[in-house]
Amino acid sequence: MEKSLFSPDDVKKLPNKPGIYKFYSEELKILYVGKAKDLRKRVSSYFHGNVFKGKKTQRLINETRQIEITIVNSEFDAFLLENTLIKEHQPKYNILLKDDKTFPFILVTRERFPRVVSTRNMDFTKGHYFGPFASVRAMNNVLDLIRNLYYVRTCKYLLTENNISKGKYKVCLEYHIGKCKAPCIGLQSEDEYHHEMRFVLDILKGNLKPVRDYFKDQMKTFSESLEFEKAEEAKQRLLLLDKFQSRSLVVNPNITNVDIFSIVSDEERAYINYLKIYNGAINQTMNLEVKKRLEETDAEILELWIIELRKKFQSTSKDIYSNISVPAYPGVKVLVPKKGDKRKLVELSLKNALYYKKERNNSVPTVTRNDKILLQLQEDLQLKTVPRHIECFDNSNIQGHDPVASMVCFKNGRPAKKEYRKFNIRSVTGPDDFASMHEIVFRRYKRILEEKSHKPDLIVIDGGKGQLNAAIKALSELNLYGSIPVIGIAKRLEEIYYPYDDVPLFIEKKSTSLKLLQQIRNEAHRFAITFHRDKRSKTSLKSQLDHITGIGPKTRTAVLSHFKSIGNLRNASHDEVASVVGPGKATILMDHLKKRG
Repeated sequence: MEKSLFSPDDVKKLPNKPGIYKFYSEELKILYVGKAKDLRKRVSSYFHGNVFKGKKTQRLINETRQIEITIVNSEFDAFLLENTLIKEHQPKYNILLKDDKTFPFILVTRERFPRVVSTRNMDFTKGHYFGPFASVRAMNNVLDLIRNLYYVRTCKYLLTENNISKGKYKVCLEYHIGKCKAPCIGLQSEDEYHHEMRFVLDILKGNLKPVRDYFKDQMKTFSESLEFEKAEEAKQRLLLLDKFQSRSLVVNPNITNVDIFSIVSDEERAYINYLKIYNGAINQTMNLEVKKRLEETDAEILELWIIELRKKFQSTSKDIYSNISVPAYPGVKVLVPKKGDKRKLVELSLKNALYYKKERNNSVPTVTRNDKILLQLQEDLQLKTVPRHIECFDNSNIQGHDPVASMVCFKNGRPAKKEYRKFNIRSVTGPDDFASMHEIVFRRYKRILEEKSHKPDLIVIDGGKGQLNAAIKALSELNLYGSIPVIGIAKRLEEIYYPYDDVPLFIEKKSTSLKLLQQIRNEAHRFAITFHRDKRSKTSLKSQLDHITGIGPKTRTAVLSHFKSIGNLRNASHDEVASVVGPGKATILMDHLKKRG
C-alpha cells in the first residue's frame, strides 16, 4: 500500500485543478491545510521562486515532508472543505476556527404556507436547508431573485385555517406593492401557494432552466422592442443567476454521516479513494494504491479496504456509497447511487481516484493554453467532443454584384491557412445571403463526402438565424445534419444561435471561448472581403480593357494575369507594361488610362 503523498520536489506533478492541500510533518502529522483555485500553482509558490516568505512560512516549509491533495469541483467547494478540515484537525500553522455559525443557509420552513428565510442555525425539525453560501451577499441575491419572481410571504403569522377564517390578520405592505397574494386573509389558496413553492425549490436545488428561460425571453422581448438597457439588465441578472451557489457537494446538509469509496484498477494495481462525511461535510480524505498479489477483482480488494479504512478513521456511519457493488456488512448498507447528490459525491471520489492513478503511472497529460480554450468552448456550447477542427463560412457582395464567399479552417485553436477555401457564387442572382450560404455549405460538404475527407468537429456560420437555417438545409440535403454540430454567431450582440432554437446563447464577454469564436468569425470575414475586393478589381480592369481599340483577347488575358487589378496597372511604368505586351500596345494602354483619369 502507498498513500497519496507527494514530496516537496513533486509539486510540478500536481494538477491545475481546484482543491485543498495538506502539509505533513515527518511523523505524518498535519501541519497546514490550504485551498487553491489551481493546486499546482499554489503549492509550487511555497517551494519555488524568489517570493519573500515570512519566518513562520519558512518554518512550515522546512518542517514539511509530505503533501496530500484532494481535488474538488470548484474554488467554492475548496473553500468549504478547507474550513471543515481546519476545524476537524486544528493544524499547527492554520488560524484556529471555532465550530460555530460559519456559513449562511436558506431555510424553507415546514409550515402550511412555507417561508423562505436565511439562517446560520440548523434545526432539521424546522424544514429543509439549502446551501451553504460563500457569503451573505450571495445568499441575499438568491433570496431577492426568488422574491422578484414568485409570491412568497415574508410575515411570521401562524396561518392555520382557523386563524384565517376568523380574520385574525390584515394585509401588509408586501401585498400592496405586489410581492404577496395575501394568503393571510384567504386571497391565495394553499394549492396555488404550493405550486409557486415548487419553482422556488427547483431554484434552490439547482434546477435553473425555468428561470434561465424566463430571462432569455425577457432579453429577446426587450431586444425586439429596441429596449437595450432593459435587455442588458435581464442579461446581467442571468449572469448573476449562473454565478450563485445554491448547494455544495463537500458541505451538504441533506447528506449527514456516510462513507464514500471508489476504486479503479489496471492489471497490476488498484487505486482507492475514501471520503468520510460527518454532519454533512467531508472531514477526512485519503488515496491509496494496492498492489495485486493474484488476480483479485475490484470488489474483493475494496471489500477488504472498506473494513480497514473504516477502522482507521473510526467511522460509525450506517451507509456506504461506492462506484461498484460490494457485499453488505452487518448493520451497514452499501449502495451504488445512480443519480442526485449521492451520485455526484461518488463521482467526486472517482475523480480523485482516477487522478491518483494517472499520477502514480506518470501519465498526467500536459494541457496547453489552446487545449484549455477548446475545452472551455466544448463546455460553453455543450458539445460531445472537443472542437479541434472548426470551419467557418461568410458571404461578401455589394448590392448583389460579384458575390463571393469564404471558408476558413482552425485546427487546435489556430488558423490552418492551407485549408482555407474561396467560393464564387454560381446559382444566386442579386443580394441573397441565405441562398448564397446554402450554396457554399452544400458545395463544401458534398466535396468532403466525395473525397471522403475528414469532417470538422464544429461548423460556424457568420450570421443569425437566417444564414444558420440555410446552412442546416444544405447539410440536411447531404444527410449530414445531426452528425456535425453547427452554430450561427450574430455580430450585433455576439449571440450564439443553435438550430431551431429561437433563444440565443450569450457567452460571457471576457470568455476565452467567445474570443476564439470571434477570431474565427473575423478571419472568415477578412478572407471573404479580400477575395471580393480582388474580384471586383479584376472585373473593373477587365471591363476597362474590353473596349480599347487595338487591344485584343490575348493582350487582355496577359494584362489581367500579370497586373491583377486596375490599380496595379495604373501604377506600373511604361517599360513594365511594355515587357508584358510590347511597346506599341503599352502606349495604347497608358494613353487610354490617362484619358480616363
